[in-house]
Amino acid sequence: MFMPDKKTTRILGIDPGFAITGWGIIEHGKESSAIGYGCIKTTAGTDYPSRLISISRELDKVIKKFNPGLAVIEQLFFCKNVKTGIQVGEARGIAILTMAKNGLPIHEFTPLQVKQAVTGYGRASKTQVQRMVQTLLGLSEIPQPDDVTDALAIAICGAMTRKFQNPNI
Repeated sequence: MFMPDKKTTRILGIDPGFAITGWGIIEHGKESSAIGYGCIKTTAGTDYPSRLISISRELDKVIKKFNPGLAVIEQLFFCKNVKTGIQVGEARGIAILTMAKNGLPIHEFTPLQVKQAVTGYGRASKTQVQRMVQTLLGLSEIPQPDDVTDALAIAICGAMTRKFQNPNI
């Protein structure tokens, strides 16, 4: 089991989604490194409550396996399709509930804040964010699908914000 010292924290980043929820765990100290990442996929055609239960169950497994000390989740930005927006919001709620039930402190950031923290520019392109995640975490390739890279970017944002709140990290 991971036992952090006062200068190291494991951070769970979540990019919420109904079909795909991206997750990424970074260990943040003087530098950040990726500890694990992946996505939770729900199957189209499966009944709605079962898909939400699946998100919670799989996220619970990630939390138990990696033992993060902090969780960071992306706030909803906008959605052109109202039905999709509601489903993503509900999946986001399930993720927040699961993290809270596991006793994690939860921070939320907008996509603009995430881009600003990772690239230094709040209107950065998806490609710029992906390449910075790869560089900042020393990864040999950009994680796929995009939801995974986004989750790692969200975790980095949490680490950067935490660093500015507590410069001793």
